Amino acid sequence: MASPSIIPNDRLDRDIYLVLEDFGARAGCAWRETDEADTDLETVLQDILSGQYAYPIRIVCFNPVEGWSRDATSDVAEALAERAADTDAEISPALQAFIQANATRRLDVQLALPLRGTA
Repeated sequence: MASPSIIPNDRLDRDIYLVLEDFGARAGCAWRETDEADTDLETVLQDILSGQYAYPIRIVCFNPVEGWSRDATSDVAEALAERAADTDAEISPALQAFIQANATRRLDVQLALPLRGTA
């Protein structure tokens, strides 16, 4: 008879998003350590827009209970572009490059860039 899991399934039966970030030539890329509560899509979008992730490279989504994973980078890039346009949020040049490189559909929006010296 199998032992019951020490991790309740309800905590894992959800979509979890993790961000791969580029820390530069010296440190390289790493999956950012994050609190379990901060791995939902909304929090990841807010964290990227607010600068918590300076150079996101890839976003992976998975659901352990359902047993699937996928690359969510393009979905997140498109959501970031739409959110930035809807709120007139200023975005960094690195985030603009991430959106342009990863959005799969053309978004006809002008993203606000920070003024020189304020980024």
